[in-house]
Amino acid sequence: MSHAAFSPEWLKRFTDPYALLGLSIAADERRILKRYRTVAKQLHPDALMNVAPDLRQFADQVLPKLVNPAYQRLKQDKSRNEVLAMLRFKVRRLSRDQQLNPTGKQSKKLLALPEPEIDVFYEQAVDQLCDRQYESVSDFEACTQQLSELNLVYLRRKMGAPVIREKRAGLITTATLASESLAAAPSNGKAASEAMYADRHYGRAQEYLKGKNVQAAIQELKDALKIDPQNSSYHCLMGQAYLLSKLTGMAKVHFKQALRLNPKNAVALKYAQQLKVTVTDTQPRQVKGSGSTTVPTPEKRSLFGGLFSKGISR
Repeated sequence: MSHAAFSPEWLKRFTDPYALLGLSIAADERRILKRYRTVAKQLHPDALMNVAPDLRQFADQVLPKLVNPAYQRLKQDKSRNEVLAMLRFKVRRLSRDQQLNPTGKQSKKLLALPEPEIDVFYEQAVDQLCDRQYESVSDFEACTQQLSELNLVYLRRKMGAPVIREKRAGLITTATLASESLAAAPSNGKAASEAMYADRHYGRAQEYLKGKNVQAAIQELKDALKIDPQNSSYHCLMGQAYLLSKLTGMAKVHFKQALRLNPKNAVALKYAQQLKVTVTDTQPRQVKGSGSTTVPTPEKRSLFGGLFSKGISR
């Protein structure tokens, strides 16, 4: 590796501390510390005793000159806010000058995705890139640049609503509640109150997913489904949560239920197609652990009358 690789000009190419650490901009201080420790351990001299000299030289330069300063900028709330302000300013400037033209495959896809799919896709894309970010010098340069581009595109998609930072809560926008569930909220007092609580669980689940706390998101969605088991959006997000947990079977159940309740749910349709879920099936299915309603076959409807249509939970 040439000395020019660590010149001031080379170092100035990497200005996004989130990208340097392989983090999404929704990361809270716990995730930031965990990722920093992982990278620092990977680049520690003791871990590189038997590798090629150029990789040791790379680690000796990158750890003190890029990784450590990136962590210092992100470990405190105030400095994280300053970083986000800098990134938002950059997004506004690039958008104004019509220069925010992503070149990476994942960034291009993120720019065109429907709104409900943005967060999950973004987190998955960051995970894929950070897994190999520090395996070699070329991986570092390519992955860090792609992560930086992904962060800008994600912010661009989110800047239609105010961005708020809360301690240990990640990136939050005002559009945390699904329009479908809000539109379907009953107008009578008790039912409206229950719908409000269900929406709160749903909103918290969205934020937990942004922070990669999948188990907490699943619990919030279970609570939401106990209140409103007939909400297609809740089942769809539960499917995405189970997919992030690599529980494909449970994800299929919830995507199928989401489509039974709303055959036009675009996000559920997309995941159903990816997972090869048969959405025309009308056999009864109990969604385990969510308090959801069993969906009967036409024959059973004739036997039980309108009982199941009233949302009776088992």
